[in-house]
Amino acid sequence: MKKLLYKELKLVLHPVNIMFLAFSSMLMIPSYPYFIIAFYACLGIFMMSITARENKDDYYSMMLPIKKSETVKARFLMATFLESLQVVIAIPFALMNLALYPAGNQAGMDPTPAFFGFLLVLFGVFNLIFFTRYYKDTSKVGVPFLWGCIGIAVLMILIEGVSFAKIISFASPQAQLTALTAGIILYSLLTFASYKKSVKSFECMDF
Repeated sequence: MKKLLYKELKLVLHPVNIMFLAFSSMLMIPSYPYFIIAFYACLGIFMMSITARENKDDYYSMMLPIKKSETVKARFLMATFLESLQVVIAIPFALMNLALYPAGNQAGMDPTPAFFGFLLVLFGVFNLIFFTRYYKDTSKVGVPFLWGCIGIAVLMILIEGVSFAKIISFASPQAQLTALTAGIILYSLLTFASYKKSVKSFECMDF
């Protein structure tokens, strides 16, 4: 698996993936819809998939003495690593945001632990929608990405709407911790489900 991840770095990782990680600093923008950083992270995965297609990564991988499931696992590990890194890099900017803007975010959720829980859910939903469609035919990347974007856009609006209308309050530390924990669990379950289904689809794919 170590060598497969090295292959991902050489043949699949796109320069914008590194650039988009810096977009976690957008949490420093006052009164801004901070969930937008999820879109850039997902756009990076899309660009990564485009790079894989253009570099004939699937054909190269099929010539290696490995199972198809290992190829999918390597891609998922790379994607989840980038998503996790996006969250980790965002944490210090979130702390600075909360210290510098005590009035809160007037355009969306504050970057609290609850925010990060929902951010992880957005990543999990994107993984489920995008990868399960992508691995049916890896030559077609645009349509799966479009559906993934629609999915997280609808969820973003729903989360922000619930937060703005104060239907559910995330003001207390307990509520924030609960939302974060639930987000981690849901992200793990959604991504694992996406991986299992993607493996089945990819194993049935002809080259």
